[in-house]
Order: sequence, then C-alpha cells, then structure tokens
Amino acid sequence: MSSIKNTARLRRAKSTRAHIRELGVPRLTVLRTGQHLYAQVFTADGSKVLAAANTMQADIGGGLKSKKNSEAAAKVGRMIAAMLGYDPARAW
Repeated sequence: MSSIKNTARLRRAKSTRAHIRELGVPRLTVLRTGQHLYAQVFTADGSKVLAAANTMQADIGGGLKSKKNSEAAAKVGRMIAAMLGYDPARAW
C-alpha cells in the first residue's frame, strides 16, 4: 500500500514542479533534519541555485539556542531574502 501512496505523491510532486516551471517563478525548497535546517531557491527550470542557507553556517547558527526551531527558520529565511536582494524591513 505504501508504494501506491508513494507513487501518487511523486506524481503530484512532478505535476506541481511542471506547473511551477510553466509559471516561470523560482522555487523554494526547505529540508528540516533532526538537527539543522537547509533552504535553497532554484530557478524556475531547476537548473541553477539562486540562494542557499543553512543553520550550519557560522553567521546563522552562531547565536542560536537551537538550530531547528522557528527562530532558526526565521534567521535562515532572512538570509535567503538578503541573498535575493529583498528588503527585510519591507512588509510582505
């Protein structure tokens, strides 16, 4: 049964990525492990990484109590935004 669920999940993921490619917008991917957070922004076609940040970087994880909580996620997000040239003071 799990293979049917996995096949359906992969089909939905493939469809979503194809739709994002058609839209032509960058794609944000986030990986949360037991100890760290990783985030990358890819081009619409997935050929190039525009920005990447994680809690293992000294400037992000240095002053954090935990490297896998919402404070760490916010710090990684601010770093990604800065790399892409977004103004962190601007309201979304």
